[in-house]
Amino acid sequence: MSLVTVLATGGTIATRTDERGVSTARDSGADLLSRLGAGALPEVRVRDVLRVGSYRMTLAQATEVARAVAGELADPEVDGVVVTHGTDTTEETAFLLDLFHADPRPVVLTGAQRPADAPDGDGPRNLADAVTVAAAAAARDLGVLIAFGGQLFPARGTRKSHTLAPDTFAAPDAGPLGRVDGATVRVERRPVRRPPFDLAAFDPAGVRVDVVACHPDADATALHAFAAAGARGLVLQATGAGNANPVVCRAVAELTAAGVVVVTSTRVAAGPVAALYGDGGGTDLLAAGALPAGLLRPSQARVLLAVLLGLHGDPDRVRAGWREAAG
Repeated sequence: MSLVTVLATGGTIATRTDERGVSTARDSGADLLSRLGAGALPEVRVRDVLRVGSYRMTLAQATEVARAVAGELADPEVDGVVVTHGTDTTEETAFLLDLFHADPRPVVLTGAQRPADAPDGDGPRNLADAVTVAAAAAARDLGVLIAFGGQLFPARGTRKSHTLAPDTFAAPDAGPLGRVDGATVRVERRPVRRPPFDLAAFDPAGVRVDVVACHPDADATALHAFAAAGARGLVLQATGAGNANPVVCRAVAELTAAGVVVVTSTRVAAGPVAALYGDGGGTDLLAAGALPAGLLRPSQARVLLAVLLGLHGDPDRVRAGWREAAG
């Protein structure tokens, strides 16, 4: 029989509502498994790693989850790993795990949009689907996955698309990989897997990467303030295909010259960053030293930049690594 490990980290799937109507993560991994019933699932063992709302999931904590995953996969008896996680930052943690995932066995993140004590909770179905995927031969060599609402998504490019809807995840540029129908995992396409980074070489301590929103009235205040606070990397949440304004471009040039690595992403839901415009647009940002994020949105661009900084430190090596990993 297949063996799947469930690593619990909290999130809405583990929350219960108090007398004020406020939900906080309370349930353990064992509590989550107890609600699955007696369906045809593989053997499951559970481990509690964290118990937090994912809006509080720091880079250090996400790295702790990555190390817990690696520890489980060191056991040859384990066929796959499930991570229960809050939906707010599933896209960040899934992508971080994927950047280090060198194993053919599936790692599957899931969670819920409704609390554990909701009468119509979606957590048990999502967890059962994730366990099924983690044990499925069809899910091998797909990297880190997100199983949610009956659909299967790759880590890279997937993001939360609705604050409350139960089918919240979407991959706007490529769509889902497949579906989970009961005990059947249907994979319709396979993502390109990139060479993984070395988790043992990654140190998140002291790595600060901030996201800066661009808008027509934006100035350089936030950019300089984050750099002064110790940010070694900045991600621009730019407009359109990756545009800002002349003031922001000048600040990017100054900060890049000072050793801060700047990446241009976009607030638009789909499509690549492209250098199309001058007068403070994407062409000028690239000329100022900003790196294009490709299809990565700010949440995942921030993760990749933080990982590169935690591996290399040196800005030139980080920029070289970005060009290889972001495409």
